[in-house]
Amino acid sequence: MSKLSYYVFIILCFLTNQFLTSQNNILVEGKVVDQNDFEIPFAAVGIIKKNIGTTSSGEGTFSFVITVNELDDFLEISSIGFETFKINVRNYLNGKQKIIKLKEKFTSLTEVVAKSPIFYVKSSLKKLKENTISSNHQLNMIYRRWSVEDNICRFYIEQFLNVIDRGPSSYIVKSNIFQSRKSSEYRFIKNEQKVHAVQYMEWNNPLRKGLIVNSFKWKKIKNSSYDGEDIIIVEGSKNGEKLKLFIGYDSYKIYRLEVDKVPQTGKSLTASYIYKKNTNGKLYLGYHLREWKGASKTPENVKKAIINSGKKPRNFIPLAYRHEVFVVELIENKKLFSKFEDMGQKDMTLYNIPYNDKFWKKISLPAETNFFKKNISELESLYGVPIETQFEYSNK
Repeated sequence: MSKLSYYVFIILCFLTNQFLTSQNNILVEGKVVDQNDFEIPFAAVGIIKKNIGTTSSGEGTFSFVITVNELDDFLEISSIGFETFKINVRNYLNGKQKIIKLKEKFTSLTEVVAKSPIFYVKSSLKKLKENTISSNHQLNMIYRRWSVEDNICRFYIEQFLNVIDRGPSSYIVKSNIFQSRKSSEYRFIKNEQKVHAVQYMEWNNPLRKGLIVNSFKWKKIKNSSYDGEDIIIVEGSKNGEKLKLFIGYDSYKIYRLEVDKVPQTGKSLTASYIYKKNTNGKLYLGYHLREWKGASKTPENVKKAIINSGKKPRNFIPLAYRHEVFVVELIENKKLFSKFEDMGQKDMTLYNIPYNDKFWKKISLPAETNFFKKNISELESLYGVPIETQFEYSNK
C-alpha cells in the first residue's frame, strides 16, 4: 500500500468510525448502584438489540455513544446477583436521574446443588462453542497497558484495536492497531514483550488453551444469578493456581472467569475475563483486567546510579505489567469488518502509528476505573506532569 493510499484509508476510517462524536451522536452515561447505593462494577450496559454498549467501571460508572436511531430502543443493565434493568433510551436521557439502581436477585437454588462442581465445569466447556460467538467477529477495543518498575507505574500506552476473534473456544485470528498514544518515558528498564499484549490476553485465558479439568480440585463457592438465570460459582485449585468460573445453572454459559496463579517463584498473574451477550444471547468478551508481576536483573548503569546516590544496589528490580481492556463495539457482519494490515508481532510500543490528537479528543472513552486512576496517578506523581500534557509532548 502506498503512503497516499494508507493515509486516505486512515482518514476514511476516522470519518466513518461510529465512536467518534458528531452532531448525530448522543452520549449515554450514568452510574449503576445497588439498593444501598453501593457501586456495582463490571455490569453489562447497552442496547442488546443492536450490540451497542459497554461495561461499567469498578465504580459503577459507564459512558458510550449512540445515534438518534437508538432513541426508541431499550437500555439494559445486567450484573451478577441482580435483576436485569430495562428502560427506554429516550426516557432515560430525558430524565434528571442518571443513577440506575439494580434490585438484588436471590437465587432459587438451594445451598446444596445435586450435581458436583466438576459436572458444571465439564458441561460448560462442552457447550463453550455453542454458547459463545464462535464464528469470525470483530471486536473494537481500547487496550491499556501500564509498565511498572519498583512498584511504581513509569510508562503508559493506550491503543484502539480492531481484532478478529472466534471466541474463547478458539483463537484470535488477527488484529490491527488503529490508533495509539503513550505517556512520557520514565522507565529505567525498558522490558519489552515478545508479541503484542493482546496475544498474551489470549494465551493467558485457560478456556482458549484447553482446560484439563481433572487436574484441578473443584469446589462450589456460592450461588448467584445473572440476567434471569441462576448461576453457580465454582473454584478450581492446583499447584498455586486458582480458577473461578461463574456458570449458568441451566445454560452452562461461562459469564465470568478469574485466574490467579504463581507459576514460578517471584512471578504471579491475576486476570479476569467478563463476557456479555449479543442479540442472540451468545457470549463475547466485554471486559478484561490483568496484572503480571515479576523481576529483572538490575542493569549495570542503574547500579552505578544507585551507588552514586549513596544507596546499596539490588540485584533484582520488581517489574509488572498492568492491563485493562474495554470492548467498545461488536461487529458480526463480515462486510463491515475493517481492513487489516499485517502488523507482525512485537511489543506494542514498537509499532509506528501516527498520533492523531483529534481521534482521542472525539472518541467516547469508557468511564475511568479506580484501577485506571491509580496507575495514572502514580505516573503523574513522578514529575508532576498531567497525563494529557504527557500525551501532547510524547507523541510528536
